[in-house]
Amino acid sequence: MSNRNSQANKSAARERLRAERERQAKKDKARRQIIVGVSIVGVLAVVGAGTWGIMQLNKPSHWEAAKDAKNVTAPKNTSGDNGTTVVIGKSSAKKTLELYEDSRCPICGTFEQSVGETVHKDVDAGKYKIKYIGATFIDDMSGGEGSKNALSALGAALDVSPEAFLDYKAALYSAKYHPEETDDKFKDDSYLIKVADSVDALKGNAAFQKNVKDGTFDDWAMKMSAAFKDSGVKGTPTLKMDGKALTDGQSKNAPMTVDAFNTAITAALKG
Repeated sequence: MSNRNSQANKSAARERLRAERERQAKKDKARRQIIVGVSIVGVLAVVGAGTWGIMQLNKPSHWEAAKDAKNVTAPKNTSGDNGTTVVIGKSSAKKTLELYEDSRCPICGTFEQSVGETVHKDVDAGKYKIKYIGATFIDDMSGGEGSKNALSALGAALDVSPEAFLDYKAALYSAKYHPEETDDKFKDDSYLIKVADSVDALKGNAAFQKNVKDGTFDDWAMKMSAAFKDSGVKGTPTLKMDGKALTDGQSKNAPMTVDAFNTAITAALKG
């Protein structure tokens, strides 16, 4: 082999080695760029997810947003600011019984099951009107949203008629359907509609069901809840007439039997 051929072969080998190193260097650079790019994307994704998470944490809940709503859809058969005045009864009735209740309240359930029918009959007879003020404080105390959701559903019943409202309220408090205070059954629209199917005016009522499912009166329910808070009443059930509480005659508690209620309401009507 001549020296020329030997030198040529060595030069060719060195050139191949140099070219191979350049190719490898380009591959390594490209790989590093990909890794850096992916890392940046990953960091941005984490930052983005964290930012999104913080935004979600700071975002008001549905019910908080409803509480602050400016344009409130109130049910029919209401009056006053945001439709939070609910008075049911004959216009000829001279006095009004104020009734403060929370839909999840077990004592309200006891009251409605024992005295509710008497109140309903008295209203039908024109002895007095009732002014209903709905509360939602049990949701805050026990957790959940059943008080708020049931109050919204009561608004949907009131939108149908005052009679439907009273019948639905009685059904919600009935021994058959009223849950334990710690059982948040009323948060489920399907359960509220199931209870409503026991009321003639609401059974299969598509408009009522749509309003429950759509939460049409959620804003109204929160305004009603605010009206309860503004009233200064601390517990439910509370009954008032002419600004004075109706009690069982032995304590500051509301009358829980028909006899005790009749005694209290008769005195209040005379007062």
